[in-house]
Amino acid sequence: MPYFKPFKVIVIGFDGVLGSALTGALDLFSFTGVSWQRFLDEPVEPRFNVQIASVGGVDIRCSNRLIMQAHCDIQEVAECDLLLIPTIGDSIDKVLSRNAELIPHLKRLADTKSDIASNCSGAFFLAKAGLLDHKIATTHWGYASKFKADFPLVDLQENQFVTHSKSKSDSQSGNIFCAAGGSAFYDLGLLLIERYCGREISTQVAKTQIIDSKRGNQNSYTNVTLHKPHSDQLVKQVQEFIEENFYQTIQVSGLAAMVNITPRTLNRRFQSSVAMRPIECIQAVRIEQAKRLLELGDVTIKSLAEQVGYDDISSFTRLFKRATELTPKEYQDKFSRLAI
Repeated sequence: MPYFKPFKVIVIGFDGVLGSALTGALDLFSFTGVSWQRFLDEPVEPRFNVQIASVGGVDIRCSNRLIMQAHCDIQEVAECDLLLIPTIGDSIDKVLSRNAELIPHLKRLADTKSDIASNCSGAFFLAKAGLLDHKIATTHWGYASKFKADFPLVDLQENQFVTHSKSKSDSQSGNIFCAAGGSAFYDLGLLLIERYCGREISTQVAKTQIIDSKRGNQNSYTNVTLHKPHSDQLVKQVQEFIEENFYQTIQVSGLAAMVNITPRTLNRRFQSSVAMRPIECIQAVRIEQAKRLLELGDVTIKSLAEQVGYDDISSFTRLFKRATELTPKEYQDKFSRLAI
């Protein structure tokens, strides 16, 4: 028997959940105090009691059509140490609408001392419940524009892998955590395991699960060609020109003249439509192309800078690192297909 009482973890199950996120959370916490001990032939000491809960305790139909059996009814969960909301795998709006019964239970458990954590698009559930209003949060970069539009009261930090804020009531000790897309959950999981069990146990889990736990943020994964939807045809025309001519010298004054408006007006319309200035758009497109070239194979920094429109290598390197948190060489080592 363990010499301590395992912490109680509830993973929310709902129709449309991403199957791997649901089972991944179950595995990560269930094997804390187990896998490392088995490898070393030591007594197994599970540190968490993990259960999947659904409304009514019904089976869960995952987005990959896997049917998962819930362990318990969320309505019967009076308290827990940690409440986890995994990734939404289907249409976010559809899943939120069809699982509206979960919202009161999220609010109810937030009024206890439970820590609450979401992964990726699971943050939409927390925001829908009002638990993230006026707090920092993160989600997958691909959902950032929708999240900001749907929940303007949330301080979304979409570049962060993990965010942490206090619960809605200062009288409660619970905390709210959010992880960005996909495998960022493992960063959050290790943080939470360290919170409950200490750094040694968290390190054991990282080693047994072979998790790279120091990845910084999700800037290096972002695809800037995923444009924020807008209806300004003039801005779209300029965006298309930039994407087709990024390797040439481009001046904002020239872009403005091309569409017969002043640079000041062009700046204003860009800010209104895509939340960035034209010069920032030029830089973002060039950095995105540089990332693609680095992913495709071996290329020198000098050649890379020239191919994306920069004569000054130091300036290019500085901009690249500011955008991705990695130097071009570090990015190449991490993402190059030749390195796989």
